Amino acid sequence: METKWLEDFVSLAETRSFSRSAQLRHVTQPAFSRRIQSLEAWAGTDLVDRSAYPTRLTPAGETLYGQALEMLQSLQHTRAMLRSHTAAGEDVIEFAVPHTLAFTFFPAWVSSLRENFGPFKSRLIALNVHDAVIRLTEGSCDLLLAYHHASHPFQLDAERYELVSLGQETIAPYSRPDAQGQPLFPLPGRAELPLPYLGYAPGAYLGQVVDFMLKQAGMAIHLDRVYETDMAEGLKAMALEGHGLAFLPHSAVRNDLRAGRLVSAAPAALSGLQITMDMRLYREKPQGKQTPKRTAEALWRFLAGGGPGP
Repeated sequence: METKWLEDFVSLAETRSFSRSAQLRHVTQPAFSRRIQSLEAWAGTDLVDRSAYPTRLTPAGETLYGQALEMLQSLQHTRAMLRSHTAAGEDVIEFAVPHTLAFTFFPAWVSSLRENFGPFKSRLIALNVHDAVIRLTEGSCDLLLAYHHASHPFQLDAERYELVSLGQETIAPYSRPDAQGQPLFPLPGRAELPLPYLGYAPGAYLGQVVDFMLKQAGMAIHLDRVYETDMAEGLKAMALEGHGLAFLPHSAVRNDLRAGRLVSAAPAALSGLQITMDMRLYREKPQGKQTPKRTAEALWRFLAGGGPGP
């Protein structure tokens, strides 16, 4: 039995909606349903009455709900005690960061912080977006660095978490240039000859944002998905080799654009084929006797007071 199954079940018990809980847990609804079914298989009984709408729990589910709350609270308390032993005398800021930001934005940002804020020790935990958010909600990191776009917001309780905006990032299409410096794969492409498209894997946060942008483009874009991965750096590597066009964060391609290794795949007439996202830093608000690490608290106050972002 996995802890996340209990967390899923508690969410379902509180929302009474599979679709809403799947959204809050940052997974697809089929994946969320499978995890509830796995918990039921472990329990050996039905926990959800699927004959009713809205969703309600069976008597066994009601019993498990109360026990699950106690178990999860106990586990979080135990984790906090264990982490306090590790952190004793060690003021290291732990960042949970999605892979793309870990490779593109984070290194230069830390350099800027050390120049303007001062030296500090840090630990980078590179994850997919879902697991990075879970790290924050489980108390397994000090700060979460992530993209934000209104079309796909994080469902974080504003009463429990706070954020600082670090600036903005533009996602746009790029391609390897031809001998004349023009994109090998210029948008919008043609129906009879769609452009080879290097896309994000299903479920990737940037992929969802790019799909939203393409749907809002207001014109036909002809693409043939020939490759996918959940990491922007992987897409960039394929684009550099001339395998197709990819939608990439500007921070990932800045040096390649200067060197002429990549160019915009969208002509001036298609300047709307880009999307701007916020880069945000999140943390859990200090509560009661909870005391943030000294350096993490100082860094947060520095950034909240208008310290430099990118």
